[in-house]
Amino acid sequence: MKSTRITRRRSASSGARIKTIVAHVVLVCITLATLYPILQIVGISLRPADRLYSTSLRLIPEDATGHAYYSILFEKEFPLWLRNSAIVSGIVTLIGVFLAATAGYAFSRFKFVARKSGLYSLLIAQMFPATMLLLPLYVLMKGLQLLDSLGGLAIAYVVTALPFCVWTMKGYYDTIPKELEEAALIDGASYWRAFRTVVLPLAAPALAITAIFSFMAAWSEFMVARVIINTRTLYTLPLGLESLSSTFQTEWANYAAGSVLVSLPVVILFLFLNRYFVSGLTLGGVKQ
Repeated sequence: MKSTRITRRRSASSGARIKTIVAHVVLVCITLATLYPILQIVGISLRPADRLYSTSLRLIPEDATGHAYYSILFEKEFPLWLRNSAIVSGIVTLIGVFLAATAGYAFSRFKFVARKSGLYSLLIAQMFPATMLLLPLYVLMKGLQLLDSLGGLAIAYVVTALPFCVWTMKGYYDTIPKELEEAALIDGASYWRAFRTVVLPLAAPALAITAIFSFMAAWSEFMVARVIINTRTLYTLPLGLESLSSTFQTEWANYAAGSVLVSLPVVILFLFLNRYFVSGLTLGGVKQ
């Protein structure tokens, strides 16, 4: 009997070990498949001239050079595109976080007319692809005389990113006990002070998720910017990189170098805020 139990335990342990090995193999394959295109872009950015195709499997070419990075930084308008994207993304992040934090709190804590229909309207608006909103956005921006301006582009990005951010913040506020605010109100704090000093610090993970989503929605977006911005001096990074391609020749090395440089701020932001991600993505999805 004892030997049978030992055999079953060994069999269960062996099965669990095989599952772990298979899971790790699958994860390694997915990681390699994810990293390979990124490494290819880095390799292309290090190739001389505009040589795109190569039969070599080496990720770093033999005649690697950093001339493309020098060219994109000092010979192209990359600093101007970077400044425009930083302005738009900064505005979108600040306004998006503020509106999502306050609107989500209102939807979570207060009962008012059209509360449920407002939430469903935000959810339905999020279901439409951005391309369907291009014509209404263009007409709206033209009516407000905000076409071909960074302010108009920032407003368009806030509008498209806000539904997801409001739902994220609302879901996270639902997990914070109301008793904490009620204790602050009993102590004489106003609603605004209780929200600012009690609720917001506890909602830091959701604020981090909202901030990075708003930033990325503006940093890497191309289609809306293509419709709203026409002046070359107002180009953002996606528009600027797209301008490197032409009918007869595409500056592939500069294009790849610019892509690598564009991704760096997002990577740094992820590394800076990664400690909030797990709790922010999981706790906001449940209600206690």
